[in-house]
Amino acid sequence: MLERSMLKIKEAIQNAWPCSRSRDQKRIMGCMCITHGQHRAQASTQKDVQEDSVTVRFERIKDSEIRFFGVFDGRQGCEVQEFLVSHLFNNIVNEPEFWTRIKEAVQNAFVSTDKEILSNTRDHGRGGSAAVTALVINNEKMVVANVGDSRAVLCKNSKAIQLSTDHKPIKARQSIEKRGGRGHVDGELDIARAFGFLHIKPHMTSDPHVEVIKIDAETEFLILATNGIWQVMNNQEAVNLIGHIKDPQEAAECLAKEAEMRMSKDDISCIIVRFG
Repeated sequence: MLERSMLKIKEAIQNAWPCSRSRDQKRIMGCMCITHGQHRAQASTQKDVQEDSVTVRFERIKDSEIRFFGVFDGRQGCEVQEFLVSHLFNNIVNEPEFWTRIKEAVQNAFVSTDKEILSNTRDHGRGGSAAVTALVINNEKMVVANVGDSRAVLCKNSKAIQLSTDHKPIKARQSIEKRGGRGHVDGELDIARAFGFLHIKPHMTSDPHVEVIKIDAETEFLILATNGIWQVMNNQEAVNLIGHIKDPQEAAECLAKEAEMRMSKDDISCIIVRFG
């Protein structure tokens, strides 16, 4: 009798507290917990200004929950990445095809946002920015997009999966040269796609690489980070370093600190998103 009573109490607690359920149960019931942490650190070089920015947004739109995570790596000033923090998310969700053709909507929003930046260089300067973003929709679907060398790395079953593409001139040399540029985008940059950079824009593009994936029981966490991380460690090293850390804020700080210890020469910014 006592055993039966204790079992009923246990069942009542599980019904009352969704986080006590398994990952699979929570995904089925739509109550998957998503947490995040973020950290920024300035380069060990003699730069005066931290040119990275991060942003996190949460909105309920048309009965859907939308989370937005963005990491922006500014070059030659902060104006462009500051504009991206303020405008890119709204431009994405306001795209007419956002609810029907999400991949195309994100691509269009990146390009249209870049046109806004280029049309007002008085405010945004001659610089630009790499970017990596992730949209999480109803805790079920994730849309990752990037331009430049900021990277998105997903951990599934302890394995690192790169969702972004490093837009380096060595990979895009043929395309750049067709536009009349040279291997390092007119000799000035080490990325082949970016927002801004009006003076060399004829030789580069802001068209992003976009991946749409389903969030399932094997999805553990996502790393969004600027090149300050990836120039000193590979994807699997980053995943191995923080895989055991359940607190995403602690994980973000750990990842950035490790990059600093490895003497990264670029600003370091990262967001860790935990699923489950």
